[in-house]
Amino acid sequence: MSIDDRPTLSAPDDDPWLWLEEIEGAQALDFVARQNRLTLDAFGGKDFERDRDILATIYDRPDNIPYVSRRGADLHNHWKDATNPRGLWRRTTLAEFRKVSPAWEIVLDIDQLAASEGEDWLLSSISSLPGHSRVILSLSRGGSDAVTLREFDLNTKSFVADGFTLQEAKGGVDWVDADTLLLSSAHGEGMATSSGYARTVRLWRRGQRVDQAQVIIETTADHMVIYGGADDTGAKPRAWITDQIDFFNYGIWLRDETGTTTKLDLPTGIWMQAHGDWFAMKLREPWSIEGRTYAADAMLGISLSAFVAGSRDFTLLFEPGPRRALQGFFWSAGRLVLSILDELKPQFEICTPSASGWTRETLGGLPQIGVVDIWPLDRHPSESNGDLLANVQDPLTPPSLLLIERGVASPTVLKQAPKTFTADGLVVTQHEAISVDGERIPYVQTGPATETGDAPVYMSAYGGFAHSVKPYYNPSLGKLWLERGGTMVQANLRGGGEFGTRWHDAGRLAGKKLSHDDFAAVAADLVRRGVTKAKRIAAQGGSNGGILITNMLVRYPERFGALFCTIPLIDMRRYTKLLAGASWIAEYGDPDKPEEWDWLKTYSAYHNAKPGQTYPPILIATTRRDDRVHPGHARKMAAKLQAMGYEAWFYEPEAGGHGYGKDNKERAGFEVLGYRFLKDKIGWRDGEV
Repeated sequence: MSIDDRPTLSAPDDDPWLWLEEIEGAQALDFVARQNRLTLDAFGGKDFERDRDILATIYDRPDNIPYVSRRGADLHNHWKDATNPRGLWRRTTLAEFRKVSPAWEIVLDIDQLAASEGEDWLLSSISSLPGHSRVILSLSRGGSDAVTLREFDLNTKSFVADGFTLQEAKGGVDWVDADTLLLSSAHGEGMATSSGYARTVRLWRRGQRVDQAQVIIETTADHMVIYGGADDTGAKPRAWITDQIDFFNYGIWLRDETGTTTKLDLPTGIWMQAHGDWFAMKLREPWSIEGRTYAADAMLGISLSAFVAGSRDFTLLFEPGPRRALQGFFWSAGRLVLSILDELKPQFEICTPSASGWTRETLGGLPQIGVVDIWPLDRHPSESNGDLLANVQDPLTPPSLLLIERGVASPTVLKQAPKTFTADGLVVTQHEAISVDGERIPYVQTGPATETGDAPVYMSAYGGFAHSVKPYYNPSLGKLWLERGGTMVQANLRGGGEFGTRWHDAGRLAGKKLSHDDFAAVAADLVRRGVTKAKRIAAQGGSNGGILITNMLVRYPERFGALFCTIPLIDMRRYTKLLAGASWIAEYGDPDKPEEWDWLKTYSAYHNAKPGQTYPPILIATTRRDDRVHPGHARKMAAKLQAMGYEAWFYEPEAGGHGYGKDNKERAGFEVLGYRFLKDKIGWRDGEV
């Protein structure tokens, strides 16, 4: 990296790098272009291209699993490969899908669409109505969260000339009937919250201009988002309106067939789902009602009609334990499926309501180790016969897609993903580190069975928003790190949801520092156990994990050899002013409140970076089309570190959204650039351990 590329610290503003927040500003883009050249000159070249092409070939393999959802009688899939980098939307039948090489009917070629319209289109989502041939496509430019809505006909496989169309904005729609949509979009003056999401739910009828659509409910600008969804599982059509106050609190409204909207008398710290005359909800905090107290993370069930009539006679469907937590739930053909982690082991239970009470059974035939994810095959609950899909894998075993017919039959394998790396001699082990306050922090290690004491280690974690990190099969790390002699470590930090709300809350708000302490404790434990040395540990984190990685830089620099920080959140003073930042106040705190800035500033690495320290080399990478986490975070941190004289590299491709690229080759290039940087800085040549 050239010394001449370093910015100076002479700007009089309190934040001399504020100009880098101008996403398309000429000066900012000049900075990005120069930085990209430096980074690609240093870590690109023939070896980079070789590894990028190896990884892109893995992502583009024709025998990868085509994940599907069922609409009516057809299974739909969005497929990407080298020939179709933006993807094909296609469909087939279940009988055909069971074959080794199914025959697919192409519904829409996204590459052709993008080329014909001269737009950087990607297919983001599809909203459909049971028994209806028309759908609403959400088309994203370059992977951004904001989408353009357009009506499409499945029979003619073409856009509807006079159909529903809405210009680019964050949000989406759901169908009420063939001529009416529930619109939850930030499009229009005054229609966005301070987080940039929908402030209203509108009833948009065919032939109307969108500004004429009836606003049926609105929230205040300081709430995160409001959205609506139609529900035809009840005796009469209805809709649910969710006013998301912040990331973890909700107001729930029921809109009946007459248009009457009623707010449910529930605490805000819940998540609920209804089906027919039943609903279930998960509590985030303890709740006392009619002389009974339910614990945080408990799951309760009740008849919806009885609840509306005043009953609070809930059935306790799930009771948490210290290291046993509900991860998710959904309805399928009148049965409630619970996804549970018990000491990080997957379990599934099915609860079935009736007039005589609830029955419970365990979903069998699935492994008790590794990762098991389950979801309904059918896109619409009203069309479901109970068929479920399960995805089963572990760090050394590629995914298998299983079908559980009607949710009761023994699972059968539909598709098996290919092995993309050689796992000979590798083992998966689970360990625990002790953090600064004595808490046990689990982590999964994958690598050679014999320790050398000098292993090149790739560490990753997340630690936020109650997101549970699971040990998935990772084709890229497997091929380019494990197969070449390295070791992979994945940590379960506080702030995640692995052990429920208490685990999340311990790493939230002022506790976020503890989440970072947890990661540093895992790094130290790897050295203590004789796995490696600190200089051989490479760590990566993205998004919320960007806060994590930059805190390793400024708080625990001696424990790492190199750091890769991707699509990151870093500047905790200004984050609420940038794009969707205000929506994360419930996770981090509000920097405009002095008492909350007191803790935020302790992990705002942008403010805590100091000259004259022994920071490890860092590569900070983002994407220009990320309209969730502002690219200014990454730009400013790189500029500040470089001005202080540190080895800080920067990379920013134009497309990708809040991800690593709009297609498989771009994604592969982003990842490989990080791997090559990390390997170089920890002194590891492939195959040398």
